[in-house]
Order: sequence, then C-alpha cells, then structure tokens
Amino acid sequence: MEPIVVAYLGIGLMVGLAGIGSVFGVSIGGNASLGALKKNPDAFGNFLVLSALPGTQGLYGFMGYFILQGFLTPQITLAQAIAIFGASLMLGFVALISAIKQGQVCANGIAAIGAGHDVFGNTLILAVFPELYAIIAFAATFLISTSI
Repeated sequence: MEPIVVAYLGIGLMVGLAGIGSVFGVSIGGNASLGALKKNPDAFGNFLVLSALPGTQGLYGFMGYFILQGFLTPQITLAQAIAIFGASLMLGFVALISAIKQGQVCANGIAAIGAGHDVFGNTLILAVFPELYAIIAFAATFLISTSI
C-alpha cells in the first residue's frame, strides 16, 4: 500500500468520526430542545445555542485536514503517513466521544431550563469541559504536524 493511501485513510477517519460525533451531539441537544419547548417556548434562543454547541467538534476534524494537507503529496514517506494516520485517528475519536458527551451535558441543561430553572450560564460552563478534550486533541494534531 502506498504511504499516501495510509495518510488519506487517516484524514477520512478524522473528518468522518468528528462529523459523526457532532451529528449525534447536536441531535441529542435538538431532541431535548423539542421536549423542553413544550414547557418553555420562550427559551428557544438558549436551546438553540446549547443544541448547536456539539457541532464544533466536527469543525475541529475539518480543520485538522487543513493542518495536515500540506503533507499529502505523492512524495510522502511511510513515517509521515503513519504520523498523519495516528494524529488523525486520535483527533477523530476524541472529537467523536467529546461531541456525544457534550450533547448529553447540553441536553440536561436544556431539560432544566425547560423546567424553569435558570441554568443557561452554568450549562455553558459545564459543556465546555468535554469540548476541552477535543481542543487538546486538535492542538496535539497541530503539534504533531509541526514535527512531521
């Protein structure tokens, strides 16, 4: 197998897994929002923000491609291709899990807001914690790209 194929497999997994995580995360938040809107239709703006928040992990996977695309040439070495594959796989899986877990945190906040509790700010703060690990994985991908 050519080294460039290994690198592109990693890139595909990175973008795909991060995107899948965001799909699940925003769906979890969106489903919670639909239920909460029945009780508190005036909080739609808060529900929208919290439902959209897990979508950022898909963007990290996409931005990872831009960081690594300069190495995707026919002259890529096997070591470079394996580094790209590993970094891509790491970012893809971290973003996948992070987005799902962030969606769950947001859904709980949405349910609480729907029940009349004033927890929007608290939910935003707590929802940042799962995202932090996707940001760290993105930063690690960047650092790996500088040493390829």
